[in-house]
Amino acid sequence: MNKPNNKSTDTKNHQPTGKKSLYVGGILVILIAIVPFIFYSYRNFPDDTQVWETSFFTLETTFSNWFNYAWYLVGKIVPLYLLLLWFFTCKHWWHWIILVPIAMYSFQLWSLIWESSGKPIDELELVYIIPLMAVIVPAVYLVRAKLFNSIRGNDLQSFEEELAQEKGLMTQLKDLFR
Repeated sequence: MNKPNNKSTDTKNHQPTGKKSLYVGGILVILIAIVPFIFYSYRNFPDDTQVWETSFFTLETTFSNWFNYAWYLVGKIVPLYLLLLWFFTCKHWWHWIILVPIAMYSFQLWSLIWESSGKPIDELELVYIIPLMAVIVPAVYLVRAKLFNSIRGNDLQSFEEELAQEKGLMTQLKDLFR
């Protein structure tokens, strides 16, 4: 009689979950550990000229010099990089709300890259983020409400009775965080 293969004992064709988790965790540790090197990379840019000439390219900036431009640039890239890592590794139901600061830094980075257009930097991004927030924030709140509803049950009678009770400020605050 042939015994069916048990997936938990068949380790020939795939790695155990523990090893895979260690590899992914190790990669994430490395990606986070290189952040200081990325941030301090602005020190490698020229600090006395608006025109950067090499044998491969010539670049010009409207900033006072390339050092300031690079400092501003990594100030947008590093938080965006960390937020993207957080978004793609977060397993919580609320991780979609992280898209709001990701969008903010993305718009700021985009305006910084195209800084020669003459528009002020870090001033108009809110106008672009508001439509995104109008979709994401209510969607995340609806997910939260559905989870809350499924945890507490659909007993509207007890919910109405709870609303009718007079509570002090401290009790209301405690109820918000339970």
